[in-house]
Amino acid sequence: MRLAVLAWPVEPLRDVAAYAAKLEAWARRAKAAGAHLLLCPEYACVELGAALAGTTRADEAAELRAMVAAAPAILDAMRGAARAAGLWLCPGTLPVSQDGRVVNRAPLVRPDGAVAFQDKRTMTRFEAERWGVSPGAPPGVFDTPWGRLGLAICYDAEFPKLVRAQVEQGAWLVLVPSCTDSLHGFHRVRVGARARAMENQCFVAMAPTVGGFAASAALDENHGAAAVFGPVDRPFAEDGVVAEGALDTPGLVLADLDPALLERVRRDGAVRNHLDWPVAPIPPPTPLPFA
Repeated sequence: MRLAVLAWPVEPLRDVAAYAAKLEAWARRAKAAGAHLLLCPEYACVELGAALAGTTRADEAAELRAMVAAAPAILDAMRGAARAAGLWLCPGTLPVSQDGRVVNRAPLVRPDGAVAFQDKRTMTRFEAERWGVSPGAPPGVFDTPWGRLGLAICYDAEFPKLVRAQVEQGAWLVLVPSCTDSLHGFHRVRVGARARAMENQCFVAMAPTVGGFAASAALDENHGAAAVFGPVDRPFAEDGVVAEGALDTPGLVLADLDPALLERVRRDGAVRNHLDWPVAPIPPPTPLPFA
């Protein structure tokens, strides 16, 4: 599989049509570069929020209401971009209404426009305390022509068991759409993504938002770098980095990924992290005596 990972340039957009055109343009660029699948960041579409809410100053509640109301039209735009470009598309995430709650949901769209979803499970403080976004459905996996894929939305990638559950169901590539407003946040997700690739001997791809504008409550400031990580063992790079872009620089990062290499490293690597994952519960640590 050739994977394209996008560092999304955040900018004010006037309406859903403008977002649709922007997303389709990036999808077409990825397709022209030979990509089979394009990964975009968490909350990328929320750059629409200020315009949809009709606000010129950051207003968290108004922005969220406007995005939730527009979610069906935004999802249609996402599906249209995948069809127009003729590739698999993870367009990032969007806040949607679910049983009276708001959840952060990531679509994975096939080239024919069919779509499946993964929700975010673990909320950041901003989401829980200020936006009122709630945990969604448990981790699942997606069946694709290249095998099973997983998706861990931003903060979720910092928790080993969430990704491990997907890997144990056959996911060899985990997509991590992210949105971080500080370098601390970016590095937390990056360290988590690299650790998940190491401990599961799988591929993990991270797509960030970059840039921002003051009228957006959620996307006023964004930092990150697009990257793909793999096992930290032969025949991969010594640091496990498969491909990466420059910090805070918009654009595509491309990587050719072969799941057969993962089987090789899991079988013949210097270590067997994937195989050696503890199955039995680890008992609580007790104080160790000094003699």
